[in-house]
Order: sequence, then structure tokens, then C-alpha cells
Amino acid sequence: MTKRYISLFALAFGLLLGTSAAMAEGPELPDAGTNLRDTASLQRGAHIFFNYCVGCHSLKYLRYERIADDLGLTQDEVMKNLDFTGGKFGDPVVSHMPPEDAQKFFGKAPPDLSLEVSAKGENWVFAYLNAFYLDPKSPIGWNNTVLPNAAMPFPLWELQGEQVPVMKPATPGDDPQIEKLTLLHPGKLTPEQYQQAARDVTNFLQYASEPAALERRHYGIWVVLFLLGFTFLAYLLKKEYWKDVH
Repeated sequence: MTKRYISLFALAFGLLLGTSAAMAEGPELPDAGTNLRDTASLQRGAHIFFNYCVGCHSLKYLRYERIADDLGLTQDEVMKNLDFTGGKFGDPVVSHMPPEDAQKFFGKAPPDLSLEVSAKGENWVFAYLNAFYLDPKSPIGWNNTVLPNAAMPFPLWELQGEQVPVMKPATPGDDPQIEKLTLLHPGKLTPEQYQQAARDVTNFLQYASEPAALERRHYGIWVVLFLLGFTFLAYLLKKEYWKDVH
């Protein structure tokens, strides 16, 4: 029985090392630099998401009312500036694009983004928003270095502008590879401003993946203070009980 447990442990440990090695071999992603305590960033990210993304993508696990409460917005501000789908204040955020139209335009329905950051990580989402480029070979005219052959055209192109790939020097027998992306036509934002915009959208989607994280972090400091206070009282009680013991 002991040998069996040792074998199972060795197998699990080997799988863990293999997974870690596979992750280490993947492309290095830039640091998104998100901060859920930055309410202004969350508000800007929500503004961009609802102006550029909600036409196709839903956040079905997040309600407009919850956004107002968590992001310090009034009901009037949310319904005037963020509700473009005709939903009610207590409704979840659902795209108004019919599934049949999505299938017709993109070949498949755009995914719900409620758990996108939880599934792929904030660094992946941030890198993805920076990795679109013009591709005349693509049916939609766009491609992405983080998610090649993505079925989605670039929704933020007017903010970032249009990027084109710079190829690595050709090697006989190897497929052409992209070395980097360069800006061909500037957008409404400077590169620095777009980086912040992409960071804000990623921050908002990170919040949308787990809205309770804001409350958890708020209460976390009080839990830590309670534990410290309780530990101090337990220490005093221990000294009182043991003061006469030699």
C-alpha cells in the first residue's frame, strides 16, 4: 500500500513538473499591471468595453446594478453611459447580437467574457489586445499573434490604429515568422495612451471575472487585524495561565 501511494505521488509530481515546463516554454506575456483598487481605471475600462465590445460580447454573470455599486457609479450614470443593449438596471449584461447573426458574420458566436481573465489570465488578455495586425489573407482582414486566426476583427482599431507585421529573416525550409508588430496608421490614441486603455479594459474584465474580489480585499485587512488582535490576547492569556508554573 505504501509503495502504491509513493507511485501515485511520483506520478502527480511528474505531471506537475511537466505542466510547469510546458507553461515556461510558452510565449512570454507582458505584465498587464492591473490594479482592482484603481476605481478610475475600472470606470475607464467599463466605458471602453461597453462602447466597443458589448455589441458582440456579453458579461452574463455581471449585472448593471452590481457595476454601479462596485465602481462608485449611480444608476443614472450606468444606464445612460453603459447600457447600450436595452437592459434593465437589475439585468445581466447580455449582448444584443442574435446568435444567428454572429454565426453568419464570424462563423461562430463570440464568447461570453465574464470569466475570460479567470480562464486565461490578465496578462494574456492584455497581450491579446495589443497583438492585432492587418492580414490580407484573413477572411476578416485581421489576425492576432497571441491567438492566431482569431475569428474576431479588431474592435479597438480606431483607438490603437492599424499594425502590420515585421517578419524575421527568412530561413530555408522554415515557415515565415513574425518578429514584431509596427504601427502603420496611428489611431485616436498615442501608443502610451492605448497601452493604458488596454490595461483599463483588462482591469475591468479582471473585475468582471470575480466581482467579489473587491469585497474580499476590503474585508481582508480587517480579518488580518482581527487575527493579530486575537493572537495578542491569546498570548496574554497564556502568560496569565503559566505565570505560576516553574
